[in-house]
Amino acid sequence: MNTKDEIVTWCREYVADLLQTSADAIDPGEDFDRLGVDSALAVSLLMEVEERYGVDLEPEELFANPTLDAVAEHVHAQIASRVA
Repeated sequence: MNTKDEIVTWCREYVADLLQTSADAIDPGEDFDRLGVDSALAVSLLMEVEERYGVDLEPEELFANPTLDAVAEHVHAQIASRVA
């Protein structure tokens, strides 16, 4: 099973690639808007997370969880509930 930290790491690398920066420059606790993630990039992240981790995320959940830490926590909780 993927840990929350592994999910955060993958999300940081994915967003860094989209923003053409290094993963180290991406603070997983920072709001998406402060990172420069607009709605199109957020939807791209959403689709990739769904495909990679096999979870369903509604776009509204990104606005309710507007940081990579929060998204990773949400994804991890969904994965854990499937395993349990």
